[in-house]
Amino acid sequence: MTTSKPQHTLVDMDESFEFPQTVLVTGAAGFIGSKVCELLLGQQVTVIGIDNVNDAYDVRLKQWRLDQLRDRPGFTFYLIDITDRALLAERVFGQHAIEAVINLAARAGVRQSLINPWVYVDTNVTGTLNLLDMCHQQQITKFVLASTSSLYGDNPRPFEEDTTTDMPLSPYAASKKAAEALCYSYHHLFGLDVSVLRYFTVYGPAGRPDMSLFRFVQWISEGETVTVYGDGKQQRDFTYIDDIALGTIKALRPVGYQIINLGSDEPVELLQTITLIEQRLQQSAHIDFQPFHRADVKATWASIKRAEQVLEWRPSITIEDGIAQLVDWYQANRAWARAIQTR
Repeated sequence: MTTSKPQHTLVDMDESFEFPQTVLVTGAAGFIGSKVCELLLGQQVTVIGIDNVNDAYDVRLKQWRLDQLRDRPGFTFYLIDITDRALLAERVFGQHAIEAVINLAARAGVRQSLINPWVYVDTNVTGTLNLLDMCHQQQITKFVLASTSSLYGDNPRPFEEDTTTDMPLSPYAASKKAAEALCYSYHHLFGLDVSVLRYFTVYGPAGRPDMSLFRFVQWISEGETVTVYGDGKQQRDFTYIDDIALGTIKALRPVGYQIINLGSDEPVELLQTITLIEQRLQQSAHIDFQPFHRADVKATWASIKRAEQVLEWRPSITIEDGIAQLVDWYQANRAWARAIQTR
């Protein structure tokens, strides 16, 4: 079975918009961050990437992503934690004429935030505050924040950006809510132009191993039991990594202060994704159904009208093509990817 590789080109921006010459991307070794760096470099933007390359999940994935970037002209990488304000000031903001910041460094994941919420506050709140304050001190006018669809909880769907998000269901969601609030404060007080992007279930090649689709691909490929929490009929607004990265760099345009959903607008049941993986691998899954996790939600569904209007963005990769790309990447890298811890 074959499929064409998704092709992405940057659609025309407003004529008044020009990419910043130098952009700081935090979380550059991360799933979204590395792809954002790749797209920016393709636009001849100088990219300063930072990441602490922590062990929240297997660092081999992070090193693989960095290896795709290290030799690219215009890319500079620093091993730095955004919670270290002094080092940020000395090594990054003190050495480079940064024009915009894309903050993709984060502790992510609902379930792990129940185990160690403090690290989520450190990175997602204090780290964001450090970067916002650096922007203020250095007169950097553009800030893009990675936020999350987890903020919507069990609100009516599809989720719209103006939906109340005052009752987050996990420390992870609460920490992102705090980061959004800090961004608004700096916009209000100092005129910082801020795009807050609420991502919906990002997946694709070299994705996070704690996310369902990576786990399903590995488990089915290796003949392991597939654990599904709940009945498998819960729905997620799966969004392909290239689409997410494209929306992220388009969010560098001036918007004032905007919260913008980036999702597929096409929720898919978990069991359907397992079927697609089985078909691509030509292997059957043995599924072990476990009780539904109380921190999870039954469904996510993004309203992307604002993204279409403000960013001129709409996703283009279908779930069928996206899963095919993920499966093919896994098979090509199976020698080491099969050993990545997912349970």
